[in-house]
Amino acid sequence: MSSNHNLQYDGSSIIVDITNTFTKVTSKYTNNAKRRWRFAYTAIYSRRVMLSLAKEVISRKNHNRYTKIFHTESSSSRTTVDIIEPLIPQHGTNHYSLVGVSDVDKAKLADMVKDKNLKSLSEFGGVEGVANVIGTFPTKGIIGSEDDISKRVELFGSNTYQKPPPKGLLHFVLEALNDTTIIILLFCAGLSLGFGIKEHGPSEGWYEGGSIILAVFLVVVVSALSNFRQERQFDKLSKISNNIKVEVLRNDRPQKISIFDVVVGDVVSLKIGDQIPADGVFLAGHSLQVDESSMTGESDHVEIESVRAPFLLSGAKVVDGYAQMLVTSVGANTSWGQMMNSITRDSNERTPLQARLDKLTSSIGKVGLAVAFLVLLVLLIRYFTGNTEDENGNKEFQGTKTDINDVLNAVVRIVAVAVTIVVVAIPEGLPLAVTLTLAYSMKRMMGDNAMVRKLSACETMGSATVICTDKTGTLTLNEMRVTKFCLGLENFVMESFSNAMAPKVLELFYQGVALNTTGSVYKPSSGSVPEISGSPTEKAILLWAVSDLGMDMDEMKQKHKVLHVETFNSEKKRSGVAIRKENENKIDVHWKGAAEMILAMCDNYIDINGAMKSIDEERSKLEKIIQGMAASSLRCIAFAHMEISEDIDYFMKKENKTHKMLREDGLTLVGIVGLKDPCRSNTRLAVETCKAAGVEIKMITGDNIFTAKAIATECGILDSNNAGEVVEGVEFRNYTEEERMEKVDKIRVMARSSPLDKLLMVQCLRKKGHVVAVTGDGTNDAPALKEADIGLSMGIQGTEVAKQSSDIVILDDNFNSVATVLRWGRCVYNNIQKFIQFQLTVNVAALVINFIAAVSSGDVPLTTVQLLWVNLIMDTLGALALATERPTKELMRKKPIGRTEPLITKIMWRNLLAQSLYQIAVLLVLQFYGKSIFNVSTEVKNTLIFNAFVLCQVFNEFNSRSMEKLYVFEGILKNHLFLGIVGITIVLQILMVELLRKFADTERLTWDQWGICVGIAIVSWPLACLIKLIPVSNNTPSFTYTKWAKLLVFKLKKAF
Repeated sequence: MSSNHNLQYDGSSIIVDITNTFTKVTSKYTNNAKRRWRFAYTAIYSRRVMLSLAKEVISRKNHNRYTKIFHTESSSSRTTVDIIEPLIPQHGTNHYSLVGVSDVDKAKLADMVKDKNLKSLSEFGGVEGVANVIGTFPTKGIIGSEDDISKRVELFGSNTYQKPPPKGLLHFVLEALNDTTIIILLFCAGLSLGFGIKEHGPSEGWYEGGSIILAVFLVVVVSALSNFRQERQFDKLSKISNNIKVEVLRNDRPQKISIFDVVVGDVVSLKIGDQIPADGVFLAGHSLQVDESSMTGESDHVEIESVRAPFLLSGAKVVDGYAQMLVTSVGANTSWGQMMNSITRDSNERTPLQARLDKLTSSIGKVGLAVAFLVLLVLLIRYFTGNTEDENGNKEFQGTKTDINDVLNAVVRIVAVAVTIVVVAIPEGLPLAVTLTLAYSMKRMMGDNAMVRKLSACETMGSATVICTDKTGTLTLNEMRVTKFCLGLENFVMESFSNAMAPKVLELFYQGVALNTTGSVYKPSSGSVPEISGSPTEKAILLWAVSDLGMDMDEMKQKHKVLHVETFNSEKKRSGVAIRKENENKIDVHWKGAAEMILAMCDNYIDINGAMKSIDEERSKLEKIIQGMAASSLRCIAFAHMEISEDIDYFMKKENKTHKMLREDGLTLVGIVGLKDPCRSNTRLAVETCKAAGVEIKMITGDNIFTAKAIATECGILDSNNAGEVVEGVEFRNYTEEERMEKVDKIRVMARSSPLDKLLMVQCLRKKGHVVAVTGDGTNDAPALKEADIGLSMGIQGTEVAKQSSDIVILDDNFNSVATVLRWGRCVYNNIQKFIQFQLTVNVAALVINFIAAVSSGDVPLTTVQLLWVNLIMDTLGALALATERPTKELMRKKPIGRTEPLITKIMWRNLLAQSLYQIAVLLVLQFYGKSIFNVSTEVKNTLIFNAFVLCQVFNEFNSRSMEKLYVFEGILKNHLFLGIVGITIVLQILMVELLRKFADTERLTWDQWGICVGIAIVSWPLACLIKLIPVSNNTPSFTYTKWAKLLVFKLKKAF
């Protein structure tokens, strides 16, 4: 064959050539049985092969070489049998077998789509030729057996791409070490280590510096481990998020599979909102438009059709129409896969709360540095002016008489005190607390059917003041069934619908349902229940038509040719189709959609006997029928028809229309169906919970206003006092800007709304200062989801465009899960505030005690090791205990946090200042009078101060569980983590005091002295109860942390 590359074939020469080739091949076999088998093989399949090849040759008009279709690497070594082998159907099937495609073919297939090369497609023989090469029957798909799938994966690869390796633990360790706070602490550790060894020698001088390094090490490790786990959690969520379900046709059966299981040769069904799962070519469909901006950067929608633009790129989104595509390349061989290979996700997203806490930590650190510098200055002045004494009561500094080594040792000791001040002032546990609570809440929310796509949504949801929700599938079960049917002026309720119809009317319903739909019906050969796919509305109507009307969808498709399709979208709320029945010279136009809209397009209606009557006199009756059905919570769908002669144009005659549109006037109403979609059982309770939490619920739906009212009342969104709070989308959008701003708060339900109406409402609410959460499932909901503070997409019915535009995906499409997300959002914010209150109590108390003691006596009661121990157990363990509290019912009884609420509220200031002042007062009494009161040595006194201070924090940890409730032990026995952490803290404190005396600079305490420490600490419980009885007004804004920091620095400067 290699010598005939330039030969132009006609049909007869191909047949002769193939016959001769088969003769040559079979002549090689001497065995009669094999020869007979070969001839039988040729006789059975040659007719199909001849037709396929003849069609190919004719389509090229004898200008292309046949061998170009397959482009082999060594065509001279292949016979005609090798070339036609991929085209031969498997025995007993209508599928082409996948025998072998060369690497050149695979590369050419991939490049053809990526480059949108029509010439290359033509060389393959068009879409049919491509289907032949990759072993697919376009109308039935691939065989889909395990062996078939594995061969395709082996030959063409899987629909996955190689991701960059995930960040390891070492990366997060280095990232944690790069923190400013950690760098300051390590610098202090270096100073302390050097000064300590100089003063006390290597054997004991390393204690303080070593303890700082140990503390830093533990904080870094805990922080790195937490971030590492969060990274892995994000990867898991990313895999779940990317695991899109795709509808494919395999062995003539529609089925849902994972996007990762799509293989070359698959026939994929596409509809509005779908993400194209792989590169491929257009097979069949109508009005298909795609958004390729994610690939090309061009925002204009691309119209796809079979002749001029048949190529579909993976990663693009379907924005209009529907179609079937043939997959030609998957995974890394696609444009999307190649791009994703080089992209790594940045998980270092800083949420608004984390940014605010970073600022808080920085401000407190600056205060600590200022105080430390002040202490250093005061102590140096005291020392060099002779105001300090040694252990024998002599002046430490006596001018030139003092040995230089003594001066250096004294300066080192003073610097160590200043370092201690810095260490105690820096709240290194705050960032850790945020990381822990966000990671914990994300994991728990996943268990509650909410997948967080953006960390900031965890916090922002707690501030939500308005939730704009869809109806279908969110407030309702999304399990639609036809329960009512209106033919003419007659109503039927779940009886034998087909018996009520004249044959002509029944035929019109068959056409209007079977051919004007994006759904499909698959009848298993076993004769079991038909499998119906499509949207919930389409599925309900198809089930009704198949089960109650006896419709055969395959028969209808075979007998009719679809001429034009007007696809359904949320703006038009209707779909249309023009068809021609075989052997007839007339065209039937069918419309289906929102009942009142279809009714407005009709001039006639068909009565129960099949007679056509004028609708003018009966229009009001039909409108009342629709309203009555809608008031019963039914979704009303109407069917209309028009019969047009073949020589009459069935398109609308309108100027400035780039796309042809079916005629919408002069239609005949065929009938109306009512679909029931029951409310979810827990919806009303969830709505009432949100209302009690001060969150307004607004229902935005495309349904009839009467249906919307009925459902809203059933769910508790509307009650008898809410008259006048229901509007239609067209009414809302026609308001002036001032009217919208005035009325938007009062609106509870917006019916017959478009996605732009939803966007308009979100914009108005945000302008009024609301924090808005929006649910959405459609492609056109994307602008509203992005505009809202929190976008909530639906995991089941939501399109991929909607999911990628959202912050959180509600996996079960249930409004109750939306309320759960609200509860978790408040919990995250509340847990952070609890820890801030707890942490600042520790810092304020320790800072003031050491500052006063250092300035007054030149020494500090709490050593660096002891303060680091306090910081360690309070920061790490305290963060873990308080950051993992689960949501409580009380959180949903408070008003929303609001967009401008200060991070540290006046209630928090009240609690933390009261506890801090108590601890400061008691510990300063012990500092100055403890020796005489308890008749103990200085070492025992300092140990008492240290022990009492730690135990105060342990008891205050219980107080921090609730900032306002008097009883803080509610649910304590269920929180095993909290109890475990408290137990570990107490055990470690006993070890520090009783066993690690040399390291911690402590002395053993008697039982009585332990009792005194516990007694001092336990007073914090009744004190907290008394303090919480003091009312706090929220009318005036509280001090922000920045003002607090500036005020403290100003006061300290003024005092000294």
